[in-house]
Amino acid sequence: MFKSPLLAHICCAPDASYVLDLLRKDGEVTGYFDNPNIWPAAEYTLRLEETRRVASLLGFPLAEGKYDPETWLRATRALAGEPEKGRRCDVCYALRLDRTARRARDLGFPAFATIMSVSPWKKAETLNRIGRRLGMKYGLEFLEADFKKKNGFQKSVEISRRMGLYRQNYCGCPASVRPPRA
Repeated sequence: MFKSPLLAHICCAPDASYVLDLLRKDGEVTGYFDNPNIWPAAEYTLRLEETRRVASLLGFPLAEGKYDPETWLRATRALAGEPEKGRRCDVCYALRLDRTARRARDLGFPAFATIMSVSPWKKAETLNRIGRRLGMKYGLEFLEADFKKKNGFQKSVEISRRMGLYRQNYCGCPASVRPPRA
């Protein structure tokens, strides 16, 4: 349970297809797409459009942040050589969660969350630690979760396939781009 209404950071449409429906069982939820890490801009636009489609299909409101990859590049520049799940990811989580918490505060939401923990590539314990700290900083409740539990990731894959959603093959940042398979 969480204080309602809740502003939930969305990283991508496939993950939102499962988690937003799950969250809405416990209260009023607005999605928030703000991902300055996504590269290139065409990929960002594709993911945003798919998120808009999921919001329309599932019937939840969607707020959108400004695409600002320069902020992400400045924040992570010194950590460019870090592996996936390394310190660069922690900085990226903190950047996106801070932007979500500030938006929640500015819009009058008492609580915020992120759906990123549904991904097997994301560290739920780190996301929750950062979220708790930012919740205290901004006077908000942070919904701690590990949405990959109880087969959450697999459920998101199945739901997004049924919905015909674009499923990306990398996190979004330039360092996570995987070469095409031969």
